Amino acid sequence: MKNKINVLGLGPGNLDYTLPVVLKEIEKSDVIIGGKRHIESLGKYAENKEYCYINADLQRVLDFIKENRDKKMSLILSGDTGFYSMLTFMRKHFEASELNVIPGISSIQYMFAKISDYWNNAFISSVHGREMDYVEKLREFGKIGLLTDNKNTPQKISETLIEAGMDSSIIFVGENLSYENEEILELSVKEMVKVEKKFEMNVVVIYWDGKEE
Repeated sequence: MKNKINVLGLGPGNLDYTLPVVLKEIEKSDVIIGGKRHIESLGKYAENKEYCYINADLQRVLDFIKENRDKKMSLILSGDTGFYSMLTFMRKHFEASELNVIPGISSIQYMFAKISDYWNNAFISSVHGREMDYVEKLREFGKIGLLTDNKNTPQKISETLIEAGMDSSIIFVGENLSYENEEILELSVKEMVKVEKKFEMNVVVIYWDGKEE
């Protein structure tokens, strides 16, 4: 019987926020598959393993997994496995019964906790490498959380909201979440568009009170 392939969520970044069960599975693995930075972040947990680094060539990764099914493998992913992760890719090529999925804390989940708020009434999505109509979602929900990228920056998002007449929106930017250089900024969207800073890896939470200008 083939070993199940572990698909493990590392959480927001700092190992303090990685579940103990995830680290146990990594220690028991023969092979670790993941981004170079993520594998290096594991420190002692990744010692004396075989590595397969993930890059744009996912077919190479898929071939590697299929060729090494007799080994105990762990695919490590940032954040939570169920939120815009490589689990989508894995489910296209493997049956659910072939996978052992263990979730992690998503950066969105972490961010809401850091601003002492709940997210069960928020719209949660991503504009990381994709487009979506967050303006309409903010109108509908009044609260949204978004993964961002270097195109859909906090400034760009704020500019779009102002153009939509939602000037009263408040934006929280969480940068380098869980790390020692973590920073969380709260500004109005009017203030945010004037910020010249180039943000590091970040997520945003936005509130709108329903008032249009």
